[in-house]
Amino acid sequence: MANYPQLDNASGVWNLREVYDAVMGGYWPNANAIGLFGGGSTPSDGTLSIVNKINITTSGNATSFGNLSVGRANLASYGSFTRACFIGGESPSMSNVIDYATYNTEGNFADFGDSTYTAQHLTATSNTIRGLTAGGETPSLTNAINYVTLNSTGNATDFGDLTQSRSTLGSMASPTRAIFTGGQTPSEVNTCDFVEIMTTGNAVDFGDLSAVKKQGSRGNAASSTRGLAAGGQTPSQVSDVDFLTIASQGNGTDFGNLTVARRALGALSNSVKGVFGGGDSPTVVNTIDSMIINNGGTATDFGDLILNINKTAGNSNSHGGLNDGYQGTRPLPYADSGDRGIFTAGIDPGFEEQFSFVKIASTGDDNLFGFWADGTPATGNYYSASAGGNTRGISAGGKDDPGNRKADSKYLTFSTKGNMASFGDLTQARATAAGVSNSIRSMVAGGYTGSARVNIIDYFTTATLGNAADFGDLLAVTSSLASSGGDHNRGIVAGGDIGPAVTNVIQYVTISTTGNATDFGDLTAAKSSTSNGQVSSGTRSVFAGGLAPSAQNVIEFVTTVTTGNGSDFGDLSESTGYLAACSSTTRGLFAGGNNPGIRNTIEFITIASESNTTDFGDLAKARQQFAGMSDAHGGLQGG
Repeated sequence: MANYPQLDNASGVWNLREVYDAVMGGYWPNANAIGLFGGGSTPSDGTLSIVNKINITTSGNATSFGNLSVGRANLASYGSFTRACFIGGESPSMSNVIDYATYNTEGNFADFGDSTYTAQHLTATSNTIRGLTAGGETPSLTNAINYVTLNSTGNATDFGDLTQSRSTLGSMASPTRAIFTGGQTPSEVNTCDFVEIMTTGNAVDFGDLSAVKKQGSRGNAASSTRGLAAGGQTPSQVSDVDFLTIASQGNGTDFGNLTVARRALGALSNSVKGVFGGGDSPTVVNTIDSMIINNGGTATDFGDLILNINKTAGNSNSHGGLNDGYQGTRPLPYADSGDRGIFTAGIDPGFEEQFSFVKIASTGDDNLFGFWADGTPATGNYYSASAGGNTRGISAGGKDDPGNRKADSKYLTFSTKGNMASFGDLTQARATAAGVSNSIRSMVAGGYTGSARVNIIDYFTTATLGNAADFGDLLAVTSSLASSGGDHNRGIVAGGDIGPAVTNVIQYVTISTTGNATDFGDLTAAKSSTSNGQVSSGTRSVFAGGLAPSAQNVIEFVTTVTTGNGSDFGDLSESTGYLAACSSTTRGLFAGGNNPGIRNTIEFITIASESNTTDFGDLAKARQQFAGMSDAHGGLQGG
């Protein structure tokens, strides 16, 4: 008898079409969905530091996670895949504290930084990269919006302003858009306004809730497409739940009801199920109830909080702002998309223009993809940097046959074969730079101009043709770096030639911002000309080979979201420098290079498992001083 899929826990036998339909339809479950309700107050105990934990996928009573760094009520909260943050509130004086913890490590919260303003009755929401805080009382009403980069620590930065100053408002987010709902100005309002999370600027009118209300649910109860605004005061407590379609502007629609009319409650979700905890009706309650985001109707009992709590806030590691809330379970598109690795031109020992491709999940020899320009002999392109997004790859700078350093950059579309097309120019012509990327930005770091090494970091917006813009600087002028690191938040480069010596320094940038690189740690040895191309999963970044000054076979890795030194991973089949690299989130490929003859070998690793490389196949054109790119590495999967 067939074991059919169970949508509440992902058990059973699924075919690819069922999985794809479930994910795209917004009802794919998350098996490790942690929800936290933090802080709040009780009539007898005042403000609280306790953090309640639930497993969203199941139901049951909350357990203790740990404590906030400062007990407080009327606070706000946002979360990424890995981190939960609580912001502001009153304890009893108003606070600008941001504290954080890691979802999978129970314990007390640590200091993250400070908000740009001190407030209570504020709201917050997030995607995988940024957490946004908006509105509140300071004690006057404010329209401020600020943001932090979730995988770093530090103080918040000004983002823009709400359409009106207000407090006791709610919020929700998709991966791209944040909406702020209701509140008081000081009278209750039904205002909804929104911002695009990865930009900065003032909010724009979205529409209206179905009724004016304040002190509704605080936290991101949303899928990637639909958000819920539950409960509140109008001026009496209500049980109404509105839904908004996040991608399109418009008014809220009555969706259903909570089990108990209440205000000042927390909210969270796993992108399938919205969960609402605590509040007062007017008696303070410990009620937790839930509803399926796509269905509506009356909520059902989920369990109880540890205490009767109101003025709390909720967040989770799987809400709709987090890459559709599915933590990497979205199936990659069919055919070669999501599994295509590209190796760029190089030296073979002539000046090669050929780009080739492989299917990363398989094994075998490469195939012709296209040429740098038009295949004209003796024009060449080598020592370029590579980066790109899910659909488009970029090859930037490098050298031509006479040895001129180039600023021009070209692009390809992963899903179609053909010659490169012009994209734009780097801020300065150079070769031997490093490239890293997420799904939005492609970055080029360091390099050599022919007269000097540089510390320049440029970036392109991958979806938009045009010239690069200045991002910031590396820690030192460096060429021949490794460019194998990063997730959707961080880009990591390592080693390189700082003239006349080589370095072991690993450094990183936060891709969504601009600014200088930060020290990450050290490689196991100083080296240059290591694997050129991004090899990373959602958690690890891997570096292979290089010159120190002779060729090396060492492979090492770091955990991307932390900082620290490289650890031994295994060995290449042969000591190699000037090799290319690319990856999916599970497998890394290393190709070609020099030791001292030019090689045609392609070999692979499984990124999650330390080991030596395994044979993959051969390049049709042996080459060195080239790079790799893919449409599937860890920087493109939301971390």
